[in-house]
Amino acid sequence: MNKIMKKSEVVSLATGLARPSREEAEQAVRTLIRWAGDDPTRDGLIETPKRVVKAFEEYFRGYHDDPEAILQKTFEETEGYDEMIVLRGIQFESHCEHHLAPIIGRVHVGYLPDRRVVGISKLARVVDAYAHRLQIQEKLTAQIANTLQDVLQPRGVAVVIEAAHQCMTTRGVHKSDVTMVTSRMLGAFRDNGETRREFLTMIGRTSI
Repeated sequence: MNKIMKKSEVVSLATGLARPSREEAEQAVRTLIRWAGDDPTRDGLIETPKRVVKAFEEYFRGYHDDPEAILQKTFEETEGYDEMIVLRGIQFESHCEHHLAPIIGRVHVGYLPDRRVVGISKLARVVDAYAHRLQIQEKLTAQIANTLQDVLQPRGVAVVIEAAHQCMTTRGVHKSDVTMVTSRMLGAFRDNGETRREFLTMIGRTSI
């Protein structure tokens, strides 16, 4: 007889770890509210633990997505098209793994196909799958580029991310209007300066 999995036994695809129950998660939020100095049983906060847990399900849904599976359906009937494919300005929201503070920005993705291409919505879904996890921007950049290279096997991949980090703007040094830029260039984008410059021009940059 197959064992019926309880909600508390749901396993993350990304980590293989079982999730606590919803009640355990809500109790953790109540503890943090008390630690902050407020009363989680007062009218304004009584439903907050439920809302926070529901928000976490949305913020971190990427732990239950498989980015490689997203890219499995590709198209080979391209009439020999082998020029650069670029998707600019993919908006994303993520959370800093150090402070759980929001990271908000844009991703630019480019690749040089080798016999097959993927639907452009799949590129955005790969970005979302990794962004909806606790992250640092450098790791996010590498994960997107490496996955595209490993699954699609193109002649090259380029990823540039521009983002603002609220762990820097709303706490710590409190510096607003600061944008962090990261990039990862693979294959032709790393080895060929002209290809790299063409990509940067297409996304509105002259350099990284």
